[in-house]
Amino acid sequence: MRKLLVSVALTMLCGMASAQFAGILPGQQAEKLPEGFKPASTNTFLANYPAVNAATRQAMFKVVAPTAQKVQVDLANKKYDMTKDDKGVWTCTSDPQVVGFHYYAILIDGVAVMDRNTDAFFGSNWESSGIEIPEGTEGNYYRFNKDIPHGQVRSIYYWSDINGLERHINVYVPAGYDENSSTRYPVLYLVHGWGEDENGWSNQGLMANIMDGLIAEGKAVPMIIVMPSGDIKTNSDVRTASGDVTKIFANNLIPYIDKTFRTKTDKKNRAMAGLSRGGMQTCMTVFNNMDKFGWMGTFSGFFMRDGDSIENMYNGVFKDAAAFNKQMNLLFISTGTEERTPKAAVEALKKHGIKNVVYHESQGTAHEWLTWRRALNEFAPLIFK
Repeated sequence: MRKLLVSVALTMLCGMASAQFAGILPGQQAEKLPEGFKPASTNTFLANYPAVNAATRQAMFKVVAPTAQKVQVDLANKKYDMTKDDKGVWTCTSDPQVVGFHYYAILIDGVAVMDRNTDAFFGSNWESSGIEIPEGTEGNYYRFNKDIPHGQVRSIYYWSDINGLERHINVYVPAGYDENSSTRYPVLYLVHGWGEDENGWSNQGLMANIMDGLIAEGKAVPMIIVMPSGDIKTNSDVRTASGDVTKIFANNLIPYIDKTFRTKTDKKNRAMAGLSRGGMQTCMTVFNNMDKFGWMGTFSGFFMRDGDSIENMYNGVFKDAAAFNKQMNLLFISTGTEERTPKAAVEALKKHGIKNVVYHESQGTAHEWLTWRRALNEFAPLIFK
């Protein structure tokens, strides 16, 4: 009898545990989502909401805030008023969204907070909620492919005497790096944009999935990718940001990477690219260290100010077109069709005699991660060849 009671109790406990791990509390039924909706891939593993509809590209949100007077969702430059039920649960459904990754916030009585149902993504200088609006099969290049070899993203700290403290980097090594112990690799330095950090390319950009696929298909050569912070860091001892981040890249970071990893150290095997502000930092780093880099890319980050001429842009780096063509194998400039375009600058460069410039547009996207995922997918196959 005792064995039977123990068996029944264990069965009940296991059932309760299974229900809780499925996001169901004892005595509750699993919540059924509206037809066509499923939990967003960016949700925490227990959360049903936000829910997304792949066909309509709409997102549904749910927030429990019984004492709030007004709750909104701030998504893609629009604020959606939420409706409250008699239990204090607020809901709303968005307009159709552009596919890809978007930051969003919940506004509770005017105060922006994270949605506790999503993973945290550092953007706009705070830990933000994020939602992925699913793309069709054309987005497979940035999804995890279980059938190919995978590289690793390693979290590392190095010392910067310019910054005066340790700095964090993420470093992607391609599949086979540890097994092929005598092989050396070219290096791409890949920089995030303003308000984000060195984790952006891994988390929001899905860089490793993109590169694993390109390398497995033979479209890109195996390479190391270094993702540094584009900011001057501070801590409790170093409270004042000082120094030039481009000098940190050139004088502290590159020597550390070449010492720590099996790299090819000549300029023809070193590239740099960045998005938005990171594109500007790429220009400032590369153009002031033309002996160190043979390839470069700017994603939504190539700027030509009003009144500038090609001859005086970036301290005259383009003045001698023939010299620039000889020094730089590739200047890749990418943008989304729904954001400010550098097309006029590209045409001016070509007219001036710059022959190694490649222009790329991401159709239908603005200043957002899908633009930059597409840019990396186009840029990586062009370098180190």
